[in-house]
Amino acid sequence: MFNAKKFRKLFLTAALCVGATFALTGCGGGDQSAAEKPAAEQNAKAIRVGASIDFAPFEFQGENDKNAQGFDVDLIQAVGKELGREVEISNVDFDGLIPALEEKKIDAAISAISINDERKGKVLFSDPYFNAGMSIVVKSDNAEINSLNDLAGKRIAVMKETLAVDRAKQIANAQVKELETPLACLNELINGEADAVINDKPVNDYNIVQHSLEGLKSLPEQLDVSDYGIAIAKDNEQLVKDINGALKKVKDSGEYDKIHDKWFGAASK
Repeated sequence: MFNAKKFRKLFLTAALCVGATFALTGCGGGDQSAAEKPAAEQNAKAIRVGASIDFAPFEFQGENDKNAQGFDVDLIQAVGKELGREVEISNVDFDGLIPALEEKKIDAAISAISINDERKGKVLFSDPYFNAGMSIVVKSDNAEINSLNDLAGKRIAVMKETLAVDRAKQIANAQVKELETPLACLNELINGEADAVINDKPVNDYNIVQHSLEGLKSLPEQLDVSDYGIAIAKDNEQLVKDINGALKKVKDSGEYDKIHDKWFGAASK
């Protein structure tokens, strides 16, 4: 059985230099904020990026390779390459990403973070880089749940600190179970401890296929389509501009499409 707690506590233990450097970073930092430093100095140093590395296919660790991989990882690599800067990725629990930005432990966070007003009150965001909605997953033989309206009074598994939590709590009399990872949510469904799972559709689809989870189906209805963005500390507008410029170049060059097709396939566009 998948040990979600153990998995979330795994940290990157080796550095990999392929256009970007992956390493665990410390929590230190000087008194001078990134916004106060000269642009030339900022451009010369590595970008410290936080990611919750348990959200396949966006960021995760392979069974035999503990280095970070996934769509977000490849994308931030490409952004760093365009900027001529190394990228240092730290494994940070999802609910700790915004606090880490506020405390200057990291410069940016990329972790399938949906852009919303609440988060925009705490951090800055890059231009959107991915559009995703949520899907409902139930057991294949479940003929009772066919849409969102059928979830009233049901047990719903969601990943904690995601928009799915708020969405599930809006459902009348729903019993919302907040778990650590997408796979933990799906296993809760398989084990009969939940009636449905709500999570981002690409994440649900990927985990079902990747882990060969049988007896599950994703309902056609897609909920609350939202945009993912790269989160950046409030006082670092220069980094927002730099990342937006690099994102545009990555898209214009066709590199974004290559990364997308690698993880989701051309058919999913």
